[in-house]
Amino acid sequence: MPHPCLTCGACCAFFRVSFHWSEADAALGGQVPFEFTEPLRTHERAMRGTSQSHPRCIALDARIGEYSRCTIHDRRPSVCALVPASHEFGVASAQCDKARIAHGLPVLTPDDWVGVAEAERNPLPCQA
Repeated sequence: MPHPCLTCGACCAFFRVSFHWSEADAALGGQVPFEFTEPLRTHERAMRGTSQSHPRCIALDARIGEYSRCTIHDRRPSVCALVPASHEFGVASAQCDKARIAHGLPVLTPDDWVGVAEAERNPLPCQA
């Protein structure tokens, strides 16, 4: 059974993704591709596409509810790794539920994780 986030993508097309500017500064060890970001506030940048009234992250390759992948998953902003998928580790996530509902998807339940190998679950709660 695939990880539920691989058929979702709702969080990446619902929330603004903002983070400290240094995460996109390679000279300071930042890993987020600078060209995928835009200025937000004095000390913040945002992923392009997420500050609009209908957000969609520039790094999202998805058809919401069918397939989803982050094209920079290994270099994504730290805040992306902090959005937990509901029940991935036994607890509901208001953020995950809100994004899924906004896209007409049912919220995840513990049953959605049956058959998902432990090795496929994210070591830190995040969207895939």
